Amino acid sequence: MKVLVTGGGGFLGTAICRQLIDRGDDVVSFSRGAQSHLKAMGVHHIQGNIADAEAVCDAVKNCDAVIHTAAKAGVWGSHKSFYLPNVIGTNNIITSCQKAGITRLVMTSSPSVVFDGTDMEGVDESIPYPEKYHAAYPATKAEAEKAALAANSENFAVTVLRPHLIWGPGDPHLVKRIVERGKSGKLKQIGPSVKRIDSVYIDNAAEAHVLALECLSPGSVCAGKAYFISNGEPVETWWLVNAILESAGVPPLKKQVPVPVAMAAATIMETLWRVLGIKSEPLLTRFVVGELSTSHWFDISAAKHDLGYQPKISIAEGLQKLKQSFQT
Repeated sequence: MKVLVTGGGGFLGTAICRQLIDRGDDVVSFSRGAQSHLKAMGVHHIQGNIADAEAVCDAVKNCDAVIHTAAKAGVWGSHKSFYLPNVIGTNNIITSCQKAGITRLVMTSSPSVVFDGTDMEGVDESIPYPEKYHAAYPATKAEAEKAALAANSENFAVTVLRPHLIWGPGDPHLVKRIVERGKSGKLKQIGPSVKRIDSVYIDNAAEAHVLALECLSPGSVCAGKAYFISNGEPVETWWLVNAILESAGVPPLKKQVPVPVAMAAATIMETLWRVLGIKSEPLLTRFVVGELSTSHWFDISAAKHDLGYQPKISIAEGLQKLKQSFQT
């Protein structure tokens, strides 16, 4: 089939494009950058802004399905800077698909849409959205997710995936952030090493999207549903952080900051940054402290049952691949 991948030049988008190409699909990518690496893979790339409705309409023409990964992620920034790509962009995708008669849409969301600042241990998709959010990213992703699920109908099938902490070789987000801060000495353990988190290796995350696309059609079991996606291997937060640092040849963390101290520091930093109008991201935010000091791991049995999802690359194998990538 002919599949449009929004955000195809990103870490997840590129992995999805590669798997679609490998199985013989005709793949079109839509994102802001030129993405020469996609063209080398055989992907037809269209450059444009997801918040531009006309550009999105042009991109979806003649496609059979859409995998929508494009979004602005992050823990700091104005609400508008997240709202335009995440909410307006998703609405543009939904509307354009409906106008073009496309019947299948797989959207990438995030487990942060249900994070209320407390431990989430083995929760499934029945967990409700929280009443408030501490960052614009989860707030806007939740709004986008709700819009996508509400658009599911007898003629238009929508599935939402919530992959948690995607990582692997070439990761410009989680791995890069951990390694850079570890090297600079700015990374410290927050709270005791007893909380557990889920994560997902990049190839597993990409395959979940391809599986969802295969299973999805109007009236199918996965239509109108959201699914948590992870490796299904909850580990202690700071064990994983140190394992990533070790893969890059960076010494493990030794200093620990109590959670109340970190939260107070984050509150002060956020206040100062807003008052002074500083554009850069603070060293700490309340959202980040909450994420790093609580458990968040998920029951992925629904994805296994409905999508046939089975993580093929374990955390141990993924870490070995990550270490090899740093060595080469």
